[in-house]
Amino acid sequence: MPLHITGDPAADELLSTDPLALIIGMLLDQQITMEAAFAGPAKIRDRVGALEAPAIASYDPEAFVEVFRQTPSVHRFPGSMAARVQSLCTAITDEWDGDAAAIWTRGEPDGPEVLRRLKALPGFGDQKAKIFLALLGKQYGYAGGGWRAASAPYGDEDSHRSVADITSAESLAKVREFKKAMKAAAKQKD
Repeated sequence: MPLHITGDPAADELLSTDPLALIIGMLLDQQITMEAAFAGPAKIRDRVGALEAPAIASYDPEAFVEVFRQTPSVHRFPGSMAARVQSLCTAITDEWDGDAAAIWTRGEPDGPEVLRRLKALPGFGDQKAKIFLALLGKQYGYAGGGWRAASAPYGDEDSHRSVADITSAESLAKVREFKKAMKAAAKQKD
């Protein structure tokens, strides 16, 4: 199923067809808009020439920061996020033979196992791993047993909590409303 996250058809096509692009987009999804984060892999590919875990892992770190700084920037924190992407690509290269999809396909893992594998990756805490698992299950064709429970509450049907639920401009607006309400509720607790 084609993804519709960035508003840029070329960037969305890359996310839909390249598992590494999707997982890098998820890593970048912090302190910037979802659209900008998930458009990042296309910018990296266009500036580096390819989107391959071993190539990114071995890229000169200073030069890779410059890739992130070019206008329009890949992320508002180019230094730290370039390092995180390289760490992620190093783990994918070393542990998954450079194949990001192997994280959720090798050995036909169930949802809890994929969640465990995701949480072992640099930059993927519990919440980010659950959101990504929900994205895999809801939109990327992953059907391992127990994925909804493992990714709860992000795997819940008919929810509008995260990028896993964005399939159109309308669903994007619903996700934004949910996030806004959550922030307002958190402020009231403080």
